[in-house]
Amino acid sequence: MKLDFECAALEAVLFAAGEPLETARLAEALETEPDTVADIAERLASFLEESGSALQLLRLGGSYQLSTTAVHANSVRKALEVKRNTPLSNAAMEVLTIIAYNQPVTKGFVERVRGVDSGSVVNTLTERGLLEEAGRIEVPGRPVTYRTTAQFLRCFGLQSLDELPPLPSNAEADPFAVESAGDELTAEDAAELPQNENLETIEQEDGAEPAQPES
Repeated sequence: MKLDFECAALEAVLFAAGEPLETARLAEALETEPDTVADIAERLASFLEESGSALQLLRLGGSYQLSTTAVHANSVRKALEVKRNTPLSNAAMEVLTIIAYNQPVTKGFVERVRGVDSGSVVNTLTERGLLEEAGRIEVPGRPVTYRTTAQFLRCFGLQSLDELPPLPSNAEADPFAVESAGDELTAEDAAELPQNENLETIEQEDGAEPAQPES
């Protein structure tokens, strides 16, 4: 099977970018329509899988990214001398769960749910690229709100937030019930998220100490 020109062009753009690119931006680069990009991406993904390539095409919400497959993770890690990944702490998993299901939300919201100061955890997850600022609320103080990123989807093997496991029945009935259900949204719930065995942890930065769980 030979890769056609459009698929090869998409592969080249994503390889050169090294990060997720939105469909609209890809359509502009390929001089085509967004709907056509989706068709090209599907053909490229099939080609990579059927040819046994070490690369795979990830769809992350409305973006696409090239990534190595999990089976080759160990070889890549050794070649690049990447330090051993640091698993996310229970506190980090709790914060990610709360924000993923209720985004965009403020640090104050997260702290009301958990019942403990969560500012440092939110800041760390933002630095690691799993969370990002989503604007401010027009109330006194104008607090910043946060949401998950494409990196979050990639790390948990999700194509979109629609693939998140369902919440407990009481939280489904009232999206704000999470404020009174903080004891239920724990690391155990987060563990139900689909895991990508190659990306379920965050790479420790050179020279950085592992993040310490909250006391």
